[in-house]
Amino acid sequence: MNPSPDNKPHPLPLDGLRVVEFTHMVMGPTCGMVLADMGAEVIKVEPIEGDRTRHLLGAGAGFFPMFNRNKKSIAIDLHKPEGAALARRLAGSADVVLENFKPDTMAKYGLDYAALSAQNPKLIYVSHKGFLPGPYEHRTALDEVVQMMGGLAYMTGRPGDPLRAGTSVNDIMGGMFGAIGTLGALIQRGITGRGQEVQSALFENNVFLVGQHMLQFAMTGQPAAPMPARISPWAVYDVFTVKDGEQIFISAVSDTQWATFCEVFGFADLKADARYASNNDRVRERPTLMPILRERLGHYSAAELANLMEANKLPYAPIRKPEELFDDEHLLATGGLADITLPDGERAGQTSKATLFPFTMDGQRLGVRLSPPKLGAHTDELLNALGLEADAVQALRQAGAVG
Repeated sequence: MNPSPDNKPHPLPLDGLRVVEFTHMVMGPTCGMVLADMGAEVIKVEPIEGDRTRHLLGAGAGFFPMFNRNKKSIAIDLHKPEGAALARRLAGSADVVLENFKPDTMAKYGLDYAALSAQNPKLIYVSHKGFLPGPYEHRTALDEVVQMMGGLAYMTGRPGDPLRAGTSVNDIMGGMFGAIGTLGALIQRGITGRGQEVQSALFENNVFLVGQHMLQFAMTGQPAAPMPARISPWAVYDVFTVKDGEQIFISAVSDTQWATFCEVFGFADLKADARYASNNDRVRERPTLMPILRERLGHYSAAELANLMEANKLPYAPIRKPEELFDDEHLLATGGLADITLPDGERAGQTSKATLFPFTMDGQRLGVRLSPPKLGAHTDELLNALGLEADAVQALRQAGAVG
């Protein structure tokens, strides 16, 4: 954050807030990361063997290091009576408790909202579920499950080929909505002095994402077509395959941009053609227009097209892979990536860059104060802060209640 006039950094907005997080996978940890990045002390309670995402392969390998920075880790076995009692004691010290387990799981350990709020009416308790309470609430949900049943996979894939989105959109946004609810509950607690339960869910998040297509149907009476087959509201808004098989996204979404586009590339005949006079005309004439553009632009390299589009302030984009973003000049220049130390796996201890939240506060990005923690890295520190002496901590370890 920017320094204040006395040259001391401003405190982060949630500095002094304690969050105890009983979460795993992506949705719950995302909520915790939002709060942690904004300055809260977030304590991640892990099972003795660690959060499962520490050990996932393939597409899951990035989950733990991505969503668990700026947190402390304590390893507790909730199945042991001593462990559950310790977890309740830790939760009793919290302003906010996060969880994302199946319905009724937390109640088995006395860690549900009813039990904890009876001891601390100011507690804000944030549940992340597959579904909000209702007929589906006991179903097991995953991001892909709700994308399929919530219309997103249908909209993403080609007709007849439903396809999940290319990242954990519902898990991540579901966690962000949980954090938004948390911030609202904190403001209300400041007014009323009382906490509340906040619930966020994957399915409802997904339905929110496709709400624009639901209202498209309401407005037009026509079902929304999958995005690859949609009727685009803009005539030139496409990926073009150009010289040497390279690809680039090019668009011209207004009549002014179309005129500039035609001038830049010497398409005077298209600019003068009455069939292409307005955007809506061009949309209707896409079957005749697009083959012409694809043939003419196909003689350029992607770099040549990018340079011309950039120089004339026309929208375009290279087709990039995620790993290429580590070297993105804009992200590097603006501090959009921050160093973390990898906590697990064959590359544990190595440094990598990780993406920060895409907003600034007081002109600064919210950075990394703590790398994703090693399992149980803060167990002794946190137990000592709860008032447990060394012999009590040793007894818990001997009982297998903590790691």
